[in-house]
Amino acid sequence: MLERPAIPADTARAVKLVVLDVDGVMTDGGVYYGATKAGEAVEMKRFEITDGLGVLLMQEAGIEVAIVTGRRSKVVELRARELAIEEVHQDPAAEKLPIVSGILLRRKIDWSEVAFVSDDLADIPVLRRVGLPVAVANAVPEVKALARWQTRRAGGAGAVREFAEALLKARGDWTTVVNIYLAKRDPEATKGAGREPE
Repeated sequence: MLERPAIPADTARAVKLVVLDVDGVMTDGGVYYGATKAGEAVEMKRFEITDGLGVLLMQEAGIEVAIVTGRRSKVVELRARELAIEEVHQDPAAEKLPIVSGILLRRKIDWSEVAFVSDDLADIPVLRRVGLPVAVANAVPEVKALARWQTRRAGGAGAVREFAEALLKARGDWTTVVNIYLAKRDPEATKGAGREPE
């Protein structure tokens, strides 16, 4: 298999905001429907757990993460809360351009400082404007044609984690954020780090 080009370092370092679609990016695009005994509708989605760590590591590097999706679901709110994502926008009309424009205005971020991880046609107006348009492996051809970088993994199968790692490595942040993550979980392992042996 041919080696895939890395994300350009200057492009990666410019990123201040990563916008994620949900269906087909954070999930495999499937929706599970059910109902309670009272007849109340229940909707479930399957999220890839490793994507959550990818989000956490990007946040640790000072990158903001937002969710912009074309379907409304309580499950998305729950997942966003778990990942400490503040900007969560669900628009059944899938008009994502004004939503992302509003985020940039509030956060004082330029289009060139945005990465958008996407899979389908509703994402194209945003993809045309961001500095780093990204397609997941299962994206439609029109999205792939606009992407500056593409994951090998499909949505819902670790595509967000793969992108997060590639972005952070291109920025030169990967080792630092991984060490911070590990130090919080094993402080004893970092006590002698950096000291010359006696």
